[in-house]
Amino acid sequence: MPELFTPIGEKVEKAAPAAAGEEEERTVEEIESLCMNCHQNGVTRLFLTMIPYFREVVIMSFNCEHCGFQNNEIQPAGTIQLKGVHYELRLRDMADFGRQVVKSDAATVKFIELDVEVPAGRGQLTNVEGLLRTIVDDLEADQEARKESQPEVYAKIDDIVKKGRAMLAGEAFPFRVSLDDPTGNSFISPDLHDGVGKWSKREYLRTKEQNEALGLVDTVTTDLTEDGDIVPDQVYQFPASCPGCMHPCTTNMKMVDIPHFRQVVLMNTSCDDCGYKSNDVKTGGEIPEKGKKTTIHVKNPVDLARDILKSESCALECPELNLSVNPGTLGGRFTTVEGLLTQVRDDLRNQIFQTDKEGVAGEGGDSLAAGERQRWNEFFANLDSAIKGEREFTIVLMDPLASSYVQSLADDPSQPDDQMTIEEYDRTAEEEEDLGLADMKTEGYEDDAAAEAKAEEEKKAL
Repeated sequence: MPELFTPIGEKVEKAAPAAAGEEEERTVEEIESLCMNCHQNGVTRLFLTMIPYFREVVIMSFNCEHCGFQNNEIQPAGTIQLKGVHYELRLRDMADFGRQVVKSDAATVKFIELDVEVPAGRGQLTNVEGLLRTIVDDLEADQEARKESQPEVYAKIDDIVKKGRAMLAGEAFPFRVSLDDPTGNSFISPDLHDGVGKWSKREYLRTKEQNEALGLVDTVTTDLTEDGDIVPDQVYQFPASCPGCMHPCTTNMKMVDIPHFRQVVLMNTSCDDCGYKSNDVKTGGEIPEKGKKTTIHVKNPVDLARDILKSESCALECPELNLSVNPGTLGGRFTTVEGLLTQVRDDLRNQIFQTDKEGVAGEGGDSLAAGERQRWNEFFANLDSAIKGEREFTIVLMDPLASSYVQSLADDPSQPDDQMTIEEYDRTAEEEEDLGLADMKTEGYEDDAAAEAKAEEEKKAL
């Protein structure tokens, strides 16, 4: 069976003129379809390809020769992912405008400093510059009509257009663009040189409203205590749909007690039909007053076997390996040091080189330059060496919620051993804001509730 979704570079090679005596291979499928503008028949062209660092997509282009109507969009070839995804990119120079963007029809895009949001709609394959230029051009299109009929609206939009033009001209760096997609099928491409705070990806569980909007139904059956609490060490099962093949599967959940730490919830989803597997861990309890920084010096295979819990809120760094994992990436994980590094390596290698089902890495598509491919190969070689225990390195866990943990090998396991240091630190204002703690009120809320109830009664009386 031929491979339908191949890197775009291979598609271009196949599209080259065939040599004499060779049969030409079609890379674009053409389908006659109805034009929704003039109701004559036009042509829809379908292009199946694989986007580097991402996944398979279908690029569609419709053209009607009768009325000239055109429409272009992109659709993910896979299914809705298990979690939604939120990307944020901080643009610092003109090169960042070229970052590739996949926007599904369920995604919203926001230029934060411009305070403009593009709602869910048509899917697009573009770059950051294309997104911003489309927004500015659309806002500017009807300005002459607004100047006469709505002068106040005209003035506000004119200010946004001027700011947008300044951004496009490179006169307003730095600024940020965010992309949020509850289906998990959108993407902003990373770069090898991105440091902490420049490019970030965060996965999240969809809300009930988002699941309903996407046509997903959650059914949950649980066996709780009389007070409605989860029973420790009992496995709970939730009916679900596999994000890989959409066949029915099961999500398992279990609350366990990690010695010398706290209770955590382990979640696992597995599909018997396609083999899809997903693991996650959630920490609970009260929010501590301070964050926690844990540093572990890995010197031998014994250190690689230490248990480690990386929560969703935790950032991970390995200075010797040039490795930095932002909060939200990988979700929560309870594994060993070796297992965590192996997962980081496999996930990155799959994104960068498009590893196939047999684990063989490809060439990363035509957008991966030779020099960049060489840098990634060196990075993965260093990571492989560390996983095998052939070199020493340091792991630093920065968790503003103090929800991460590394096993101690000291005689008293509740205390750090000689290769570990644990420090508490005050959360920054930015961390408080990101965690939703800045506006959280824990005292005096009863008075506010009483005042609101009284105001509501007075309003009804009037």
